Amino acid sequence: MNYFILTYAVYLTVSIGLTMWVARVLFNNGRIFLVDIFQGNTHLADSVNKLLVVGFYLINVGYMSLALKEAGTIGSVQAVVEVLSQKLGWIILILGAMHFLNLIIFFKLRNRALSQLAPKAV
Repeated sequence: MNYFILTYAVYLTVSIGLTMWVARVLFNNGRIFLVDIFQGNTHLADSVNKLLVVGFYLINVGYMSLALKEAGTIGSVQAVVEVLSQKLGWIILILGAMHFLNLIIFFKLRNRALSQLAPKAV
């Protein structure tokens, strides 16, 4: 049995599935923040939201492609599990970091938008 092919197949399936799930969650829930940031301009919010998702996919699929190659030997099911846990662990950490980065950006943009709407004391 070729354990490399098994490892690659599982890695790509799980990584792409996780990326698609996180992107969908960010897209659906991020829209609310963007509509608020852009003061109700839903067309602009939706456009920015789609661009953010495209960038999210590009970064994650790019990393997945770079991390696909395995230089070590995979000669057993145990080695498959160990390689997958390392590779998928990195993907999950990157997805989590990107999620929090998106939240930070949304909150900073929202605070900036709210400060521009607040009446200025003279």
